[in-house]
Amino acid sequence: MPKKKSVKRAAQQFSQKAAQTLHFLDSRSPQLSEEYVSWLHEYAVIRLYREFERLVLEALVGAINNDTSVFSEQAGVKFPPHLTDEVCEYLVTGGGYFDFKGRDGLIQRIRRYLPERHYLLTVLGTKNYKGPIDRLCALRNFAAHASPTSKAAAKKVLGAKKVGSAGSWPNKDNRFSQLVKSLQLLGNDMEKNAPY
Repeated sequence: MPKKKSVKRAAQQFSQKAAQTLHFLDSRSPQLSEEYVSWLHEYAVIRLYREFERLVLEALVGAINNDTSVFSEQAGVKFPPHLTDEVCEYLVTGGGYFDFKGRDGLIQRIRRYLPERHYLLTVLGTKNYKGPIDRLCALRNFAAHASPTSKAAAKKVLGAKKVGSAGSWPNKDNRFSQLVKSLQLLGNDMEKNAPY
Protein backbone atom coordinates (compact mmCIF):
# COMPACT_ATOMS: atom_id res chain seq x y z
CA MET A 1 0.00 0.00 0.00
CA PRO A 2 1.39 3.46 -0.87
CA LYS A 3 2.62 5.65 1.93
CA LYS A 4 0.25 8.41 3.04
CA LYS A 5 1.39 12.04 2.88
CA SER A 6 1.86 13.38 6.39
CA VAL A 7 0.03 16.62 7.11
CA LYS A 8 1.33 16.33 10.67
CA ARG A 9 4.92 16.41 9.40
CA ALA A 10 4.16 19.39 7.13
CA ALA A 11 2.79 21.30 10.15
CA GLN A 12 5.85 20.42 12.24
CA GLN A 13 8.17 21.56 9.47
CA PHE A 14 6.26 24.83 9.14
CA SER A 15 6.66 25.49 12.85
CA GLN A 16 10.42 24.84 12.61
CA LYS A 17 10.83 27.09 9.54
CA ALA A 18 8.82 29.87 11.19
CA ALA A 19 11.03 29.60 14.29
CA GLN A 20 14.13 29.80 12.08
CA THR A 21 12.78 33.00 10.54
CA LEU A 22 12.37 34.50 14.02
CA HIS A 23 15.89 33.38 14.92
CA PHE A 24 17.19 35.04 11.74
CA LEU A 25 15.71 38.38 12.88
CA ASP A 26 16.91 37.95 16.46
CA SER A 27 20.49 37.32 15.35
CA ARG A 28 20.86 40.60 13.47
CA SER A 29 23.56 43.07 14.38
CA PRO A 30 22.43 45.84 16.74
CA GLN A 31 24.37 48.38 14.65
CA LEU A 32 22.08 48.06 11.63
CA SER A 33 20.23 51.16 10.52
CA GLU A 34 16.44 51.33 10.77
CA GLU A 35 16.24 50.97 6.98
CA TYR A 36 18.22 47.71 7.00
CA VAL A 37 16.14 46.34 9.88
CA SER A 38 13.03 47.13 7.83
CA TRP A 39 14.53 45.27 4.85
CA LEU A 40 15.23 42.26 7.06
CA HIS A 41 11.60 42.27 8.17
CA GLU A 42 10.45 42.46 4.55
CA TYR A 43 12.54 39.39 3.77
CA ALA A 44 11.20 37.63 6.87
CA VAL A 45 7.60 38.36 5.79
CA ILE A 46 8.25 36.90 2.33
CA ARG A 47 9.95 33.84 3.81
CA LEU A 48 7.14 33.28 6.35
CA TYR A 49 4.56 33.61 3.59
CA ARG A 50 6.45 31.09 1.45
CA GLU A 51 6.50 28.59 4.32
CA PHE A 52 2.82 29.18 5.10
CA GLU A 53 1.90 28.73 1.44
CA ARG A 54 3.89 25.48 1.42
CA LEU A 55 2.13 24.31 4.59
CA VAL A 56 -1.32 24.88 3.14
CA LEU A 57 -0.45 23.28 -0.20
CA GLU A 58 1.07 20.24 1.50
CA ALA A 59 -1.93 19.98 3.84
CA LEU A 60 -4.33 20.13 0.91
CA VAL A 61 -2.30 17.59 -1.09
CA GLY A 62 -2.12 15.43 2.04
CA ALA A 63 -5.87 15.65 2.61
CA ILE A 64 -6.53 14.42 -0.94
CA ASN A 65 -3.76 11.80 -0.79
CA ASN A 66 -4.99 10.46 2.55
CA ASP A 67 -8.61 10.12 1.43
CA THR A 68 -9.43 10.60 -2.25
CA SER A 69 -13.13 10.16 -1.50
CA VAL A 70 -13.25 13.73 -0.10
CA PHE A 71 -11.98 15.09 -3.41
CA SER A 72 -14.24 12.74 -5.40
CA GLU A 73 -17.19 14.14 -3.45
CA GLN A 74 -16.31 17.74 -4.36
CA ALA A 75 -15.31 17.03 -7.96
CA GLY A 76 -18.23 14.74 -8.71
CA VAL A 77 -15.78 12.25 -10.24
CA LYS A 78 -14.74 8.94 -8.72
CA PHE A 79 -10.97 8.87 -8.16
CA PRO A 80 -8.99 5.74 -7.33
CA PRO A 81 -8.23 5.30 -3.62
CA HIS A 82 -4.48 5.74 -4.08
CA LEU A 83 -3.06 8.80 -5.85
CA THR A 84 0.57 9.85 -5.60
CA ASP A 85 1.55 13.15 -3.98
CA GLU A 86 2.55 14.44 -7.41
CA VAL A 87 -0.85 13.65 -8.92
CA CYS A 88 -2.62 15.25 -5.96
CA GLU A 89 -0.48 18.37 -6.27
CA TYR A 90 -1.18 18.55 -10.00
CA LEU A 91 -4.92 18.31 -9.31
CA VAL A 92 -4.58 21.33 -7.01
CA THR A 93 -2.15 23.48 -9.00
CA GLY A 94 -2.78 22.35 -12.58
CA GLY A 95 0.98 22.45 -13.06
CA GLY A 96 1.17 26.09 -11.98
CA TYR A 97 1.70 27.54 -8.56
CA PHE A 98 -0.56 27.65 -5.53
CA ASP A 99 -1.97 31.13 -4.99
CA PHE A 100 -4.74 32.68 -2.91
CA LYS A 101 -5.92 36.10 -1.78
CA GLY A 102 -6.14 36.35 1.99
CA ARG A 103 -7.86 33.95 4.34
CA ASP A 104 -11.23 34.14 2.60
CA GLY A 105 -9.62 33.46 -0.78
CA LEU A 106 -7.71 30.54 0.71
CA ILE A 107 -10.87 28.99 2.13
CA GLN A 108 -12.66 29.53 -1.18
CA ARG A 109 -9.81 27.79 -2.99
CA ILE A 110 -9.80 24.81 -0.61
CA ARG A 111 -13.57 24.41 -0.94
CA ARG A 112 -12.96 23.40 -4.56
CA TYR A 113 -11.28 20.24 -3.30
CA LEU A 114 -12.64 19.42 0.15
CA PRO A 115 -16.13 19.25 1.69
CA GLU A 116 -17.14 21.86 4.25
CA ARG A 117 -16.88 19.42 7.17
CA HIS A 118 -13.20 18.66 6.48
CA TYR A 119 -10.80 19.43 9.34
CA LEU A 120 -8.62 21.63 7.13
CA LEU A 121 -11.52 24.00 6.43
CA THR A 122 -12.53 23.91 10.09
CA VAL A 123 -9.04 24.93 11.22
CA LEU A 124 -8.58 27.66 8.58
CA GLY A 125 -12.11 28.90 9.25
CA THR A 126 -11.33 29.53 12.92
CA LYS A 127 -11.98 33.22 13.61
CA ASN A 128 -8.68 33.68 15.45
CA TYR A 129 -6.69 32.92 12.29
CA LYS A 130 -8.39 35.36 9.92
CA GLY A 131 -6.37 38.39 11.09
CA PRO A 132 -2.93 36.72 11.03
CA ILE A 133 -3.46 35.15 7.59
CA ASP A 134 -4.82 38.39 6.13
CA ARG A 135 -1.96 40.42 7.65
CA LEU A 136 0.64 37.98 6.32
CA CYS A 137 -0.86 38.06 2.82
CA ALA A 138 -1.13 41.86 2.74
CA LEU A 139 2.41 42.35 4.05
CA ARG A 140 3.80 39.81 1.61
CA ASN A 141 2.11 41.54 -1.34
CA PHE A 142 3.39 44.92 -0.16
CA ALA A 143 6.92 43.51 0.33
CA ALA A 144 6.91 41.87 -3.09
CA HIS A 145 5.33 44.69 -5.11
CA ALA A 146 5.66 47.96 -3.16
CA SER A 147 2.88 49.35 -5.33
CA PRO A 148 0.35 51.98 -4.25
CA THR A 149 -2.36 49.30 -4.48
CA SER A 150 -0.48 46.84 -2.27
CA LYS A 151 0.32 49.61 0.21
CA ALA A 152 -3.34 50.68 0.40
CA ALA A 153 -4.43 47.07 0.90
CA ALA A 154 -1.83 46.59 3.65
CA LYS A 155 -2.94 49.76 5.44
CA LYS A 156 -6.56 48.58 5.32
CA VAL A 157 -5.79 45.08 6.63
CA LEU A 158 -3.42 46.38 9.31
CA GLY A 159 -5.83 49.10 10.37
CA ALA A 160 -3.01 51.62 10.06
CA LYS A 161 -3.21 55.17 8.80
CA LYS A 162 0.43 55.14 7.77
CA VAL A 163 2.75 52.30 6.75
CA GLY A 164 6.18 53.30 5.46
CA SER A 165 7.21 49.89 4.13
CA ALA A 166 6.23 46.25 4.43
CA GLY A 167 9.05 45.81 6.93
CA SER A 168 8.28 48.81 9.13
CA TRP A 169 4.96 47.54 10.53
CA PRO A 170 6.14 44.08 11.69
CA ASN A 171 9.32 45.64 13.10
CA LYS A 172 7.40 47.49 15.81
CA ASP A 173 6.00 46.23 19.13
CA ASN A 174 7.02 42.60 18.58
CA ARG A 175 4.39 42.29 15.83
CA PHE A 176 6.33 39.87 13.65
CA SER A 177 6.87 37.51 16.56
CA GLN A 178 3.15 37.63 17.37
CA LEU A 179 2.30 36.90 13.74
CA VAL A 180 4.63 33.90 13.71
CA LYS A 181 3.19 32.54 16.96
CA SER A 182 -0.39 32.85 15.67
CA LEU A 183 0.48 30.96 12.50
CA GLN A 184 2.36 28.32 14.48
CA LEU A 185 -0.82 27.80 16.53
CA LEU A 186 -2.72 27.31 13.28
CA GLY A 187 -0.12 24.73 12.23
CA ASN A 188 -0.47 23.01 15.61
CA ASP A 189 -4.24 22.81 15.09
CA MET A 190 -3.70 21.21 11.68
CA GLU A 191 -1.28 18.74 13.22
CA LYS A 192 -3.75 17.79 15.98
CA ASN A 193 -6.62 17.25 13.55
CA ALA A 194 -4.76 15.47 10.74
CA PRO A 195 -4.99 11.68 10.74
CA TYR A 196 -1.42 11.31 9.37
